Amino acid sequence: MRTIPAGHRGLLVECADLTEVMALHRVLSSDRPAGVVDLVPAARTLLLTFDDAVTSHGRLTAAAQDADLDLDAGPETGSEVSIAVTYDGEDLAEVGALTGLSAEEVVARHTGADYVVAFTGFAPGFAYISGGDPALVVPRRDTPRTKVPAGSVALAGEFTGIYPRQGPGGWQLLGRTDAPLWDLDRDPPALLTPGTRVRFTAVER
Repeated sequence: MRTIPAGHRGLLVECADLTEVMALHRVLSSDRPAGVVDLVPAARTLLLTFDDAVTSHGRLTAAAQDADLDLDAGPETGSEVSIAVTYDGEDLAEVGALTGLSAEEVVARHTGADYVVAFTGFAPGFAYISGGDPALVVPRRDTPRTKVPAGSVALAGEFTGIYPRQGPGGWQLLGRTDAPLWDLDRDPPALLTPGTRVRFTAVER
């Protein structure tokens, strides 16, 4: 673990891997150090923004390095969101071919696993959802699409993602959902925030 000052009011913590990021985020979220304004996880880093009238880079470096991390623990806090999916995505057969599974087995494995939001980014409301069956780890498409429909549920690498609005993308499309992923009239606007547990359920086409 390495820490780097990010301006006068930020500290970037570089972690060994995503598991360490999520463990550190979980600990610091449940017992937030004094003066910390926000915690922003990413694939290999955790950014702490803070009030420099209350704390400092040095104090937060010590807090991060002294955190008691349980790398094997699942998410202990946070709400659970159920996402209803119609599994009729354009790449469902391709995912089956890549994994050696039938379309029905792909759906069964995707709905049979536990997930947690690792971090957000790319677009407002887009969550990188970790967990799932290791058999469903697949590469991005060789040729990205210029338009992916809003609500598309997709796979790329170790993550599941849901496109909150139409836009370009290269993930493998499994299906679609009507879940409201981004709503400015909601607090917070994002339905899926870091630490949120996620369950996918299949609905009829």
